[in-house]
Amino acid sequence: MELQKTIINSVSLSGIGLHTGQKVNVKFTSAPEDNGVEFVRVDQEGKPRVKAQMSNLIERPRRTSIGIRNIEIHTIEHVMAALVGLGIDNIIIEMDAEELPGLDGSALPFLEILKKAGIFEQKTQRKYFQPKEPLFMEEGDSSLMILPGNEFRVSYTMSYPHPMLKSQYASFDVDTKVFEKELAPSRTFCLQQEAEELTRQGLGKGANYDNTVVVGDNEIVNNKLRFEDEFVRHKICDLIGDLYLLGHQIIGHVIGIKSGHPLNIKLLQKIKHLHDRQTQASIGTASNDFSSTPPLNINDIQKILPHRYPFLLVDKILELKEDKYAVGIKNVTINESFFKGHFPGRPVMPGVLIVEAMAQVVGVLLLSKSGNQGKRAYFMSIDKVKFRRMVLPGDQLRLEVSVLKLKSKVGQAYGRALVDNKVVAEAVLMFTLGE
Repeated sequence: MELQKTIINSVSLSGIGLHTGQKVNVKFTSAPEDNGVEFVRVDQEGKPRVKAQMSNLIERPRRTSIGIRNIEIHTIEHVMAALVGLGIDNIIIEMDAEELPGLDGSALPFLEILKKAGIFEQKTQRKYFQPKEPLFMEEGDSSLMILPGNEFRVSYTMSYPHPMLKSQYASFDVDTKVFEKELAPSRTFCLQQEAEELTRQGLGKGANYDNTVVVGDNEIVNNKLRFEDEFVRHKICDLIGDLYLLGHQIIGHVIGIKSGHPLNIKLLQKIKHLHDRQTQASIGTASNDFSSTPPLNINDIQKILPHRYPFLLVDKILELKEDKYAVGIKNVTINESFFKGHFPGRPVMPGVLIVEAMAQVVGVLLLSKSGNQGKRAYFMSIDKVKFRRMVLPGDQLRLEVSVLKLKSKVGQAYGRALVDNKVVAEAVLMFTLGE
């Protein structure tokens, strides 16, 4: 396996933010092993630091943003992609405004300045995420998946209802040479009518024909393409940058169809869930994984949850990591009361009860914490529910839940249910804690 990398010398660049139009000065410096990618707002009191990681994601239109409290960093996808292309694991990025510069609209200027800084190997091994099973996310006619593999490959299909943005497909085995030559030069783009709408929304204040490929009805406006399929190459570049918010380089085949930043992030949430599971399973020590202690049996669960027969749908908790994740088991037998009517002669576990079982595992995760004892966990919303397979008598449901966001009283978790290592259902659950 390869060693972690950082840069040798400090380097700087300046420019204008694509959306804010603010001038920003950026300085890149080396970082110690296992530091990851860290942004520093030197224009703010105390020079607050924001790690480029999933927990710091914030939703902003048309760009990838991170933040903590009232400190935000915008449009990080191009520099993140450049870091992946160069294999840089640890770096500190100081900036005196809230948005990285748009430069020429591509990742290439970031890549070039970082190459100029020099790159050297550190002593600690690089951490990878290599899935053992396919992961996928769908939303309308867009989809994104990652398949097991031994290299990092990205394939993408894009299609817009526009004569200049007809269906394009590209696929690359991504390494430093390929990224620098084939992907880094590709620039951000938008339709001419989109540019006008962005202006009305107060965005795109720093965009111009030099840093954005503007697509008119029948031609590229005041510019020329660098590649015939530059649009799909840039979508791949953005995807690579977004996925680096996992904090680890990926080994596998990522396949995107008409996806963008929102779907990229949703797949990333699922990848992180599986990564946490694989990492904790591989560690297997008491200091890092609750699974080294005895599991919670039904008596333990009844001390935590208020549910009782016939609505207690968790039989055992196998693993539990406070504020992080939990794994539960539901043994589905023919004696379940709901099978009498769902359906006579064709017993199938109702999908709503599978979701309820996942929610109860979330409940155990939250209410087992000492500060939450005596409270109740209540549903606020359920989103992105997918049912993949039927659950029948004799099946054993493995219920895996992972916290996505958690505040004092409100949180969000991703859950999935498996039978024989195959996903039967998944959902994003929003909950609140009450007395």
